[in-house]
Amino acid sequence: MYLADNWKDYEVIDCSKGEKLERWGKKILLRPDPQVIWDTPRRNRGWKHPDGHYHRSKKGGGSWEAFDLPEMWTISYQPLGLTFRLKPFKFKHTGLFPEQAVNWEWFTGLIKDRIAAGGQVKVLNLFAYTGGATCAAAAAGAAVTHVDASKGMVGWAKENAKESGLAEAPVRWLVDDCVKFVEREIRRGNKYQAIIMDPPSYGRGPGGEVWKIEEKIHPLIKLCTQILADDPLFFLVNSYTTGLQPAVLSYIMSTELERFGGHTEADEVGLPVTESGLVLPCGAAGRWTSGV
Repeated sequence: MYLADNWKDYEVIDCSKGEKLERWGKKILLRPDPQVIWDTPRRNRGWKHPDGHYHRSKKGGGSWEAFDLPEMWTISYQPLGLTFRLKPFKFKHTGLFPEQAVNWEWFTGLIKDRIAAGGQVKVLNLFAYTGGATCAAAAAGAAVTHVDASKGMVGWAKENAKESGLAEAPVRWLVDDCVKFVEREIRRGNKYQAIIMDPPSYGRGPGGEVWKIEEKIHPLIKLCTQILADDPLFFLVNSYTTGLQPAVLSYIMSTELERFGGHTEADEVGLPVTESGLVLPCGAAGRWTSGV
């Protein structure tokens, strides 16, 4: 498992009965998590005294109950010198997926090594959300193209870059449908040494285009291989869809990237749980690297 265990400003304190108790900086949040199907004792006092609690509705969706929660606050990921804005978004999110830190550390090492050897790294970040991966790649020295269909999320990502001291970093911020953007890049002949994608299980593009990951992920990976440079570095695919197991990601990626050589692997991504010492699974990641 890829374990994101280097956080200081974030932790999963405990998890039980469909919910997880988390610390985001100094704020304690209680949020639902469909992976938490076990029923274990809730001994930590945070269960009874959170700063914010997201309640699911039986009709779908849900809402935040805020006890001592600001409209916005920040946390830092010290190993990479990054700072992120947080706020209680709709549908339980805070604007950051902390488990992705394990992937940030993986690819920033690759980027730094390539640049230290005199190479360049252009990164394409698709479904880039609030820019955690964009900031990590830019901080490592890469030129990044950040693409997301939501204007609000792209704006939030710009603020994260500014908070992280990356306001002047070489990042292109684009509001666009990811598939259509890749198709245009193929026609334009643009190439990238690295591709990151974090596609949703289900979504719609700016023009109402329907995205279902089970139907679209393989064609998109195949499409993206056409914009990999002759000196590719890495390819990262994240999935939060239960049915898209690591072995499936590995098979798709190795099939489409085999002509570039290199190595493909995939595994679950997880966060350590303080109270139990166990690990909370948080989706899966497929990684390909050229090895050079």
